[in-house]
Amino acid sequence: MEDKGSAPGTPLLEVTDLAVRYRGGVDALRGVSLIVHRGESVAIVGESGSGKSTLARCLAGLVQPPLARGSVRVDGVELLGASEADLRTVRWSTVALALQGSPFNPVATVGAQVAEPLRDRLGMGAHEARSRAGELAAGVLLDPSLLDRYPHELSGGQRRRAALAMVLALDPALVVLDEPTAGLDPATRADLVRRIGELAAERGFALVVISHDLPDAAALATRTVVLYGGEVMEDGATSRVVLDPAHPYTWALVNAYPVMTTTKDLRPIRGRPPDPRAVPPGCPYHPRCTQADAHCAEARPALAESRERLVLCHFGGLKTLLSAHDVAKSFGRGRHVVEALAGVSLVVREGESVGIVGPSGSGKSTLARILAGHLAADSGRVVLEGQPLPSSWRGSERMRRRRVQLIMQDPADALSPRLTVAELVGEPLVVVGADAAAQRSAVAEALDSVGLPPSGAFLDARTHELSGGQLQRVALARALVCSPKVLVADEPTAMLDASEQARLLVVLRERQVEMGLGLVLVSHDLAAVRKVTDRTVVLEAGRVVEEGASSVVSTAPLSDTARRLVAASSAFRPAEARREPGSAPGPDR
Repeated sequence: MEDKGSAPGTPLLEVTDLAVRYRGGVDALRGVSLIVHRGESVAIVGESGSGKSTLARCLAGLVQPPLARGSVRVDGVELLGASEADLRTVRWSTVALALQGSPFNPVATVGAQVAEPLRDRLGMGAHEARSRAGELAAGVLLDPSLLDRYPHELSGGQRRRAALAMVLALDPALVVLDEPTAGLDPATRADLVRRIGELAAERGFALVVISHDLPDAAALATRTVVLYGGEVMEDGATSRVVLDPAHPYTWALVNAYPVMTTTKDLRPIRGRPPDPRAVPPGCPYHPRCTQADAHCAEARPALAESRERLVLCHFGGLKTLLSAHDVAKSFGRGRHVVEALAGVSLVVREGESVGIVGPSGSGKSTLARILAGHLAADSGRVVLEGQPLPSSWRGSERMRRRRVQLIMQDPADALSPRLTVAELVGEPLVVVGADAAAQRSAVAEALDSVGLPPSGAFLDARTHELSGGQLQRVALARALVCSPKVLVADEPTAMLDASEQARLLVVLRERQVEMGLGLVLVSHDLAAVRKVTDRTVVLEAGRVVEEGASSVVSTAPLSDTARRLVAASSAFRPAEARREPGSAPGPDR
């Protein structure tokens, strides 16, 4: 593509401290800065209302002062406050925008609209412009004969291709596509994404893709910028931002998105996006953030280098909640020593759920007890929120140890038969000196949160009067009543029937999301673990033999241990589940 006059290395697009406030005090953008070089591809992602479409319109000069403040320079031309003549010179030929939904004039044929920039800017005659429009349509895999139709006579995918043809009419240096694949079926979307990528490579234009569709954005862009509340939360290489997100919002956004490799249940971002009329002070994400503190609510963080990308966070991104480093543990003496753990290390990040799986005797329960501080390691260390896990229950150390709670495998052994449900759940509050009214309120809230009656005769029931599922949920309520930061659940469903297992896992997942907990789920059942966890650690004979995303470990295991667990979890396959469409049911057996 022909150089339009910028010096070598000069950015094609420079956005500096861009703020947009619409009438009514709607802050759509708040100090956004962005640089795009020639030939670069950048994705702008975020939830609805994050300011993506406003940013797209600003890049084409469609939003002007007094609504917009800051600077938007395209190929050296300042768009904010530019004259109509200057904007006309830049649009279509230097920067071209395809708006969300590909709007077309309903009373003109699609071909006439695709040809309009050619006639208006290049002075082509009707016949020449129509011929060139046909070539552009063919280039975006749109049948040229469809150009004689009106917009309502085309499908959504055809209109998107027509809009792309019109955007490329004057061979712009910068192409901005606002939600180019929204509303399209998967096959059409995949075809369009592939063609956009091919055209960018062939023509050499810089590409800015505005999208809420993370897979499409990742496929089109080498760099991803995450917007939230009108601000940039994270900016870096797509491979890093999508596969290893640093900002808590990016992490939540990536984990909320359903893809074919998703094995765990969908996890929405807790809370609600901010009202652009009243964006919270400090970090705009702090009301929904699981690691926010008072400083986050008061001071606005700077967009700064962290983990090989830019991150807007006082902590530089996701904190590490709990970590184990070379933990070893043996039982017995002399020739009868049993090595339960041998140099085990793992990390649980803010809001993350980690599964620990392995056969019986692999060291899972020993590791769970060490992580929760119920058992001391022979060597190695456990770190909780940046400090060694306390070994004492005295004073301030007791308060820190409350931050990590253990749910033991057998609730009948863990819960005293002498205490009522109310006393069992409230006992941790008694230990820390809570008054009676606070205890009653917290007990009721904890029981209600796990689906148990918060009042009435149930509070006076004792363990022998409860079912296995109720016992396990009482144990969960007891662990949650002190508002921990990390929950370690050791085989919490091992003694439950399938229905109660499902019920407890749903409750566990909901509590984890709503309370912003880190979760360690210990189990030998990989099928259950993959529905709840983000990552899985596989143990065998006290050693980590495999670790990775739960979707990968459960579908493409590398270790023999993980393969055996996958095979065992896949053993139950109803015959009807794989029947070909239209085939007759098999005989009863």
